[in-house]
Amino acid sequence: MSDRVRVAVVGVGDFGRNHARVYAGLEEAELVGVFDADSGRASAVAREFGTVALESLEDVVARAQAASVAVPTVEHSRVGTWLIEHGLDVLVEKPMAASQPEANELVDAARKGGRILQIGHVERFNPAVVAATRVVKQPMFFEVHRLGVFTPRSLDVDVVYDLMIHDLDILLALGGPVREVKAVGIPVVTEKVDIAHARLEFESGAVANVTASRISTERVRKLRFFQRQEYISVDYARRDALRIRVAQPGPEPKFEFDNLEVQTEEPLHGELRAFLSAVMSRQAPSVDGVAGRRALTLADRVMAAIREHARTVPLSTGMPQATR
Repeated sequence: MSDRVRVAVVGVGDFGRNHARVYAGLEEAELVGVFDADSGRASAVAREFGTVALESLEDVVARAQAASVAVPTVEHSRVGTWLIEHGLDVLVEKPMAASQPEANELVDAARKGGRILQIGHVERFNPAVVAATRVVKQPMFFEVHRLGVFTPRSLDVDVVYDLMIHDLDILLALGGPVREVKAVGIPVVTEKVDIAHARLEFESGAVANVTASRISTERVRKLRFFQRQEYISVDYARRDALRIRVAQPGPEPKFEFDNLEVQTEEPLHGELRAFLSAVMSRQAPSVDGVAGRRALTLADRVMAAIREHARTVPLSTGMPQATR
């Protein structure tokens, strides 16, 4: 097999364009084309990154051995499953599907076809998260804030699926299975939930408080977790991690402050390199379809808890009904 993977990008909006940008600069990749329902956008991105605009999914299959799928969420399963069934390995952006049955279709197709299926939970590849993962022992409390200013992007899904799902995936990786979910969320400027808060209780006994907003006045991306005699603070945006340990307990404790060693790599760069490595080695990626489905399941549980809270504490703004 060649040491370069022939790869295409399906859907070149904001996310897909970035996939094309990174693939174009990776030695392991040969960007053979991009496809988008908007042919003008596909042509523009193709010119920008020195490749060709493909006219159909059939053209994608004819040229590529792997593809990133960055179409709207409602199309993830249909497009991803079709590509898998036609012999391609795929990376599907998060959330992996618009419903559990559609997520199952993707996972089943990959299993039956022996294809690689990776889900685009890019924060797994954030250097700060990678560094923090190395020092996880028995975390007992997590606090997460993912706040963003309003943009007209990804307004077709609730903030739980747009932003919070990143942190739900990380929490499942660090804390294990979740036993109980309580949550509140409200629409503010859209008909979807724009700000949400969840309290998760893990089977281990650990607890997490998670807040996500796309209507904040500032951009905050932070994860903090506490375990015996130490505290780890992760800044997703700065890509750094601080470890604070109790060096000497007692009435006058002493603390040690250590900046964890992190790699200087763009998370998307790491994610796509991992995908290409899985394609070449035929080894399951760390964020496979099962991991993506697990994160989607937890996001669904958070949304169910939000709707339950809305039934008990009615809000004048109204709440979206279950449409997923």
